[in-house]
Amino acid sequence: MLKLYTYWRSTAAYRVRIALNLKGIDYQSMPVHLVKDGGEQHKAEYKALNPQGLVPALVTEGGEVINQSMAIMEYLETTYPDISILPIDAIGQAKTRAMAQMIVSDIHPLNNLRVLKMLKNSWNQTQVDLWYAHWIHEGFTALEQMLQGSNTSFMNEMFPCISDICLVAQVYNAERFNVPLNDYPRLMEINQRCMELPAFKEAAPEAQLGEVK
Repeated sequence: MLKLYTYWRSTAAYRVRIALNLKGIDYQSMPVHLVKDGGEQHKAEYKALNPQGLVPALVTEGGEVINQSMAIMEYLETTYPDISILPIDAIGQAKTRAMAQMIVSDIHPLNNLRVLKMLKNSWNQTQVDLWYAHWIHEGFTALEQMLQGSNTSFMNEMFPCISDICLVAQVYNAERFNVPLNDYPRLMEINQRCMELPAFKEAAPEAQLGEVK
């Protein structure tokens, strides 16, 4: 069985939980508390598994370790292709990956826990909140514009793809930090449609609270 090293509130781990659920893949959850005792991700035993000291990390049935949520989802798509999280055509796949990367490469890294902790060393909370909201709005504004006029139920398809997975995790984080999202009706419509699906509900951070140590 696959093992997923995860943290309930990690945006990146949330993505992988959704992907696993959408594909109906059984896995063992291995909680790594990112805050307790200075962060379990910094302990030697976890760094031996993932030298970057981040979650998620996936251990395959063959014992190989894959880190980075996008790489993990691409591995799952290749290895468990029966239920797809990518469009079938090359253009659709490229557009889906591009929208996903707009979130995971251009929004999330600037707003993750490591960056916010560093900013708090020099800035007050109001300044940090403005920083966080700026990058959400910049990325979501572009995505909203790209989706105008589209007639798909989700971002790129009539079924949820990796772009939708990344969106839902980022919306959760934005709402956690009280960023107003009223200017993004198409994104919020898609987010709501996703959250009606069991695969998304069961991957949500609050659904993992029973595993929090």
